[in-house]
Amino acid sequence: MQTGYYSSAAGMVTQFNRLDAISNNLANVNTAGFKEDNLIVGDFMRIYKEARDKLPNENNTQSGAEFINRTMTRAPQVSDEYTNHSVGQLQKTSNTLDFALSREGLFFAVKTPQGVRLTRDGSFSVNDEGKLVTKQGYEVLASDYDSGDDASIEFATQDSTIAVDKNGQISTNVPGSVQFTQTKKLFIAQPEEMSLLKKEGNNLYVMEDMKRMTHIDTSGAVSQGFVEKSNVNAVKMMTQMIETNRLVGMYQKAMSTQMDDMNRDAIEKLAKKA
Repeated sequence: MQTGYYSSAAGMVTQFNRLDAISNNLANVNTAGFKEDNLIVGDFMRIYKEARDKLPNENNTQSGAEFINRTMTRAPQVSDEYTNHSVGQLQKTSNTLDFALSREGLFFAVKTPQGVRLTRDGSFSVNDEGKLVTKQGYEVLASDYDSGDDASIEFATQDSTIAVDKNGQISTNVPGSVQFTQTKKLFIAQPEEMSLLKKEGNNLYVMEDMKRMTHIDTSGAVSQGFVEKSNVNAVKMMTQMIETNRLVGMYQKAMSTQMDDMNRDAIEKLAKKA
């Protein structure tokens, strides 16, 4: 009976973790460029089978290992987690400094106090110094970031029109002029592997080795006057939340039943001895 009690407790903890991920997704359903997080739940038996050959079992016999494998409690656990990087819906804002990326796996690069970070949120603005920045005030990097020069993107007060093409090339003109002058170009980054990205908060991603990303010069994915909405499906998340809450209730009921049975069994045994 204790085995069943602990299995139910492990299952409840797993559902609490799943509930945290679902709640975070729902909280960011309106966050521009946010990507949905998901958990993979597997029972301990399967996880043990996958990792058994990698464990230091030199002192165990084959029959002993098989016995442990058969008797191991099948408690559900979070075996993996991943981020769904699919492209969200592009929403037109007509704001000159709003940008969206229409291809999966591409990011804007920004400069933070902790170093270079990546983001899909292209809701930018110009600060008091005339530099292009994110909502948090982080400078948006230009394509010449790798050259060691000042990679910030600046605009002059006399720039009346700002135009950005699909590759991120920025052009401006001055009042009374019909000709545009090319200036900086947005740094469009593509990581070697999406699994290298880790969420850091403020809709930013970090890589341990920032050299493992490349600048895509002709991405054809930049859309000016648009923002990418979150790719979280609110209906799906609400359905998963209801399912998770029901599973928590089921595990709680199983734990209560197990405990009641153990207490009743203990009372009966004590009564017989008395």
